[in-house]
Amino acid sequence: MGDSTDTSRAAVKTYVPAYQKSEWQSHADDLDMSQSEFVRTMVQAGRKGFDPEPNATAEPDSSGSDPGGNALETQVLELLESDTYSWDELLEAVADDIESRLDETLEELQADNRIRYSGRHGGYTVVDGDGDGD
Repeated sequence: MGDSTDTSRAAVKTYVPAYQKSEWQSHADDLDMSQSEFVRTMVQAGRKGFDPEPNATAEPDSSGSDPGGNALETQVLELLESDTYSWDELLEAVADDIESRLDETLEELQADNRIRYSGRHGGYTVVDGDGDGD
């Protein structure tokens, strides 16, 4: 892996009107994406001058192995454009991404009170409609 490529993750926060957040969440849900993944994808698409490469956009009817927008394919291609990677290095780079995405998703679900961590249940659990999660 190239020494100049930093693959660590960092949080980015922004504030938008509630209606906009709701619209983004709805669109992300339609695309079967987390809100974080949706925002990252839209920012990257915007950075490509609003003329994204074929299969690089997140369309609900996309074909291929990743109908949610070819996120893994895009990530691998972006990594390989900058350097040569072994299988293990690529696996480490994309595994770090899934760990970060899972962490972000769990934080979002907990913040929305949709899940909680339960020692009694041995991990994360869905919060029931009555709010107690049991």
